This record gives sequence, structure tokens and C-alpha cells, in this order.
Amino acid sequence: MTTFELRPATAADAEAVATVWHGAWADGHRGNVPPELEAYRSLDQFRARVPPRIPMTTVAVIDGAVVGMVMVVDDEVEQVYVAAAARGTGVAAALLRHGEQQIAAAGHPVAWLAVAPGNARARRFYERCGWVDTGGLDYPAEIDGGSLTVPVRRYEKRLTD
Repeated sequence: MTTFELRPATAADAEAVATVWHGAWADGHRGNVPPELEAYRSLDQFRARVPPRIPMTTVAVIDGAVVGMVMVVDDEVEQVYVAAAARGTGVAAALLRHGEQQIAAAGHPVAWLAVAPGNARARRFYERCGWVDTGGLDYPAEIDGGSLTVPVRRYEKRLTD
């Protein structure tokens, strides 16, 4: 069993968060999103997106290194990613549970997230964690100066009865 710690992200984590996010995003999205979005998602673009998200980010740390992160915005698990080397360690499930707890603590009875339809690994993971595919959604993926509409699947999880 791998020992890891979850803690709030700090500004000092920004480069590590961007690196994990970029690598894991590419693993799950390459070939599963419009080519225009793939071309836009460079490491520098992730570096620019991280600093304003630090207050909403929790990181997973193993041996002092950031290996995963979850970002929560209102009732949405906006991002949850784990570095390839830390997959299978329980980090992803712990980050997802943490996001669910944050959303429930904010008073939202249902959490939601968006997942690329072709990202079968992520979809299986969410379903194992009790999330339900509630249908298609046109998601506004952030790009410089606006957004690009990306067809995704909306997953939800009831957090309270």
C-alpha cells in the first residue's frame, strides 16, 4: 500500500500541478476531443491555468512529490488527475472522495463532472466509485479568450439522501 497525503495546494505546487495535469490530460483526451482542443493544450497553457485555480485545488503527495490533484468549483469536480506512475495506488479514489466531501460540505446534494466519451478508463473508474452517466453535455472547455465547445458525458453522484 502506497502512503500518500492530501493537502491544499500552494503557489509552490503550481509547476508540479501543471505537469501532472498536462500529462494525465493528454493520456485521457488524446483522440477523444476535437483536434483544435488537443492542439491548444500545451504544457505552457496548463501552466497559465493553474495559478488562479490554486485556491480550489487539493494535491496528493507521495514522498514529497505532487502526484495528483482535484479541483472543485461549486458542485463540479472540475478536474481530477493522477500522474501515470501513481495510478493504481488509491490516490485517484482518495482525491475524488475528497472532492465529493467538499461539494457535500458546501451544501450541494449532487456532484457532477464531465468526461470525454472515449475515455473508457476514466468512465470505468467513475462508475466503480458510484458515479452515474446522466447523458451528453456540450462542455465549454476553457481556451485563451473564451471557450471551445466539447461534447462530453455528464456524470453525477448523489451525496445526500
